[in-house]
Amino acid sequence: MIPRAPFALGLAGLIPFIWGAATLLSGDLAAWGVQNLGARFSGPFVLLNYGQIILAFMSGVLWGFATKAHGSRAATGYTLSVLPALSVFFTVGAGPASSAIYLIAGFVGLLALDWAFWRQGLAPEWWMRLRILLTVVVVACLSLLVL
Repeated sequence: MIPRAPFALGLAGLIPFIWGAATLLSGDLAAWGVQNLGARFSGPFVLLNYGQIILAFMSGVLWGFATKAHGSRAATGYTLSVLPALSVFFTVGAGPASSAIYLIAGFVGLLALDWAFWRQGLAPEWWMRLRILLTVVVVACLSLLVL
């Protein structure tokens, strides 16, 4: 079972993705968002910017997991932990559709890294249940920019 706090905070972290997707699907909602919140909090802007932030944040989470390893396993863990942030830096920014594709690839790759850390016992037992749920929602929201 996923502990209540990580589950609630993980779901709360989906709000910008869901909001961005909703503003892509509803012109009225997008117009309201732009008028009341500003353009950077609507549509592709919120999806792409927040996606970059979360991938970089997740690099830090993986770094934390790497601290539980020792020797060459720790070195490998630290090396792998920086990949999500570096992927954002080197790939995102060429336009909404291509940026979304790169972010989707980044989140799928992150899920593979999550699994690797979890499999080694470096992440909590419940980690993959949470990460799969969050990743499915994130990828679905970002996919709207590619369609």
